[in-house]
Amino acid sequence: MPLKINNLKFINNLKHIVVLCIALLGLHVMSAQEVINEEEVKPEVKKIDSTKSQNARKIDGVAAVVGDFIVLDSDVTKERLQLEAGGYDSKDITDCELFGKLLENKLYAHHAIQDSIVVSDAEIRKNVDYQVEQFLTQSGKSMKELLEFYKKEDEKSFRDEMFEINKNNQLAAKMQAKIVDKVEITPEEVRQFFDKIPKEERPTFGTELKVAQIVAEPKISEEEKQRVINRLKEFKADILENGASFRSKALLYSEDPGSASKGGKYTLNRKQPRMVKEFREVAFSLQEGEISEPFETDFGYHIIQCDKIRGQEYDVAHILLSPKVSVEAVNEAKDRLEKIRKRIVNGEISFADAAREASDEKETRGDGGQLINPTTQDYNFELTRMEPEMYSQIQNLKDNEVSLVLKEEDRTGKVKFKILMVTDRVDQHEADYARDYLKIKERALDAKKIDAIAKWQEDKILDTFVKISGEYRNCEFSSNWLKK
Repeated sequence: MPLKINNLKFINNLKHIVVLCIALLGLHVMSAQEVINEEEVKPEVKKIDSTKSQNARKIDGVAAVVGDFIVLDSDVTKERLQLEAGGYDSKDITDCELFGKLLENKLYAHHAIQDSIVVSDAEIRKNVDYQVEQFLTQSGKSMKELLEFYKKEDEKSFRDEMFEINKNNQLAAKMQAKIVDKVEITPEEVRQFFDKIPKEERPTFGTELKVAQIVAEPKISEEEKQRVINRLKEFKADILENGASFRSKALLYSEDPGSASKGGKYTLNRKQPRMVKEFREVAFSLQEGEISEPFETDFGYHIIQCDKIRGQEYDVAHILLSPKVSVEAVNEAKDRLEKIRKRIVNGEISFADAAREASDEKETRGDGGQLINPTTQDYNFELTRMEPEMYSQIQNLKDNEVSLVLKEEDRTGKVKFKILMVTDRVDQHEADYARDYLKIKERALDAKKIDAIAKWQEDKILDTFVKISGEYRNCEFSSNWLKK
């Protein structure tokens, strides 16, 4: 059993590596979907040794068929090249292991289609556009150089292949998510999982801290807010009454760095909530050609014009203006926090009560300023995995010591001040069931999901047409691909 779990964990980790390579490069080149009949499969395969160098030359052919998908001999080499392009040392990964991973991808994608799992073609095209743009930006290459490197005749054929790659990956990801979607674990199962771990093999957890903060934000005057609202109303009147261009005004005046250069343009989809709630509600309430009244979000004040409605998709443009904070307001926020800090240090009020009374951060105020780890959803931050900025702010703090007033400025120039305190510290230690229950539960749930995936694979391999050709039949797979 341990060998089986280890093999499955390797497979699971390898999935993450491949997904990361796709995200970094967007150039994971493997075969597109084809419908193949068994009698049509006539692979031209030169025998290979999976332990030999990946540079070995061989005739390309069909190495495997999984349902309606094929795997080519060349796909294994391409898979290895992509791992290495992403900075991973692949020398300890055999061709058989990479081949097994490709078989899994095809099995997931095949059954995703059988189960009528749907992916958005429009969203996939956007992903392709983003991936290509990121690669060109990060590599400094031109599109011509990119096509030459990947031996593509033109940009369309390259993007078409990228579309199929992304589509198959999304199908596989959604199929995996569906398999484990209803997997749950009981406290008793967590206990049994922990008890089965030999004491000498129990994991060690690094030093963990609980951190609380109190935030003071400079107040924006009502006069400044009204100035911005009036400015947006002037834009709207000029567009409606004088025929001015909404896009031109967005280009000239909008303070949204993500859309200003594109005339404020965004495409929204009702099924994919990416924008903030207030923005979406206003956008989806508009008719084609209509311009909204000014409204507020955490980013500032907006007006939106609806350009076109295509079913669930809305093409909109917006102009964002952010009210400016005065120097006096900045100084007032800092002085206010200095006074709060002094009261805490003098013992007049606890840090938690001061947070509830005076913090401007509504997300943490009610919990005494206690920060929640976004990764684990608990209060603990492992020191070695803490974000560099937070680490630099608390690394020299003793337990229950209040930091000096710190100034922060986000990418939009918004300023705030904060004080921090380490409210609890747990030094590096061997896993303890009571203290580390949430972490142990997560690992137990992951193990149960791995078992669910293994069982699904076992059943579906038997129910799916699978044909493996050539020397790959000699591989020792962790799954029963050869149906022995």
